[in-house]
Amino acid sequence: MDTQHIRKIIHIDMDAFYASVERRDNPNLLGKPLVVAGTGPRSVVCTASYEARQFGVHSAMAVTTAKRLCPDAIYVPPDFPRYRAVSVQIHTIFARYTSLIEPLSLDEAFLDVTDYAGPLIYAQDIAQHIRASILSETGLTASAGIAPNKFLAKIASDWRKPNGQFVIAPQQVLRFLHHLPVGKIPGVGKVTERKMQDLGWHTVGDLARIERPILVHHFGRWGHRLYDLARGRDERAVQAQRQRQQISQEITLIHDENLAQICLRLPELAERLVVLMQRKRMMGSCVTLKLKTSNFHTLTRSQTFSHPLTEVSALLQAADSLITRMPQTAAEYRLIGLGISHLQAEHNQLDLWSTDSCQP
Repeated sequence: MDTQHIRKIIHIDMDAFYASVERRDNPNLLGKPLVVAGTGPRSVVCTASYEARQFGVHSAMAVTTAKRLCPDAIYVPPDFPRYRAVSVQIHTIFARYTSLIEPLSLDEAFLDVTDYAGPLIYAQDIAQHIRASILSETGLTASAGIAPNKFLAKIASDWRKPNGQFVIAPQQVLRFLHHLPVGKIPGVGKVTERKMQDLGWHTVGDLARIERPILVHHFGRWGHRLYDLARGRDERAVQAQRQRQQISQEITLIHDENLAQICLRLPELAERLVVLMQRKRMMGSCVTLKLKTSNFHTLTRSQTFSHPLTEVSALLQAADSLITRMPQTAAEYRLIGLGISHLQAEHNQLDLWSTDSCQP
């Protein structure tokens, strides 16, 4: 392998970011299970402290479910302007080491330090310095993954959370992936993981033994991507000015559901989509509803509005309208998705944002 062409990618992921900011600013919350979430009847969890996660609470979970799992947790509403201000501090630190920064949300980003020309020799040392600067300047901890591509760096950043870092060197890639559970692959949810396990594929090493046509047969176009990832390949570059085309949320159903049952899923999807828009600091004016039938036929309906939709109620109203434009048949569906496009950065119209994105 020609080491001159191997990228050095760092994935920085803040530890329970929103909850950590709340605790930093209110020490009385330290050591207690803390959940940042809206107060509305359909609200979802924005983030949970590690104490709350021990009870099974996680991001995008309905607050009603979280309270059942962890009734003694402290629930506080999100303060996105404050989180954004801290995020700006963190990205200022990133910029000291590279100009190739690809933000994924307020609390995570990819950095390409391949061409770093400072005094530090190794990418792991750069990551260590970044994390130390974040701690000293913001009082918050971050975890980091260091690897030759984005796919591996993102997996590595989760390996020693919280407040740790992990390196996957080029010569270690195949050995690292061999025993990695398939559920650790970004994008493999519980339903897909279960399907893989039913096929006898439990580890990435198992996937690496499967030929491309077989993966494509079972997973469609994504099978091509799985074929490459199972071999540690990911040629995506860190894009400093990445233009996001759409923000979306999907639910892959454990059992097929009819259109009436699908309608009951729309409030959860609208709520999750608003939370994600806030995280990405984006807003959009075109709403798309996607349904996938039990035989993998995809149906989409879209509507463009004259202004950005930023509230759960507006997204839900649009989704309700779009579902009436779907075929009113007895068909059953295995997946439902809701997306927003025609995007613009939120800072162009800050006054349109609710101060509490987790509350309808």
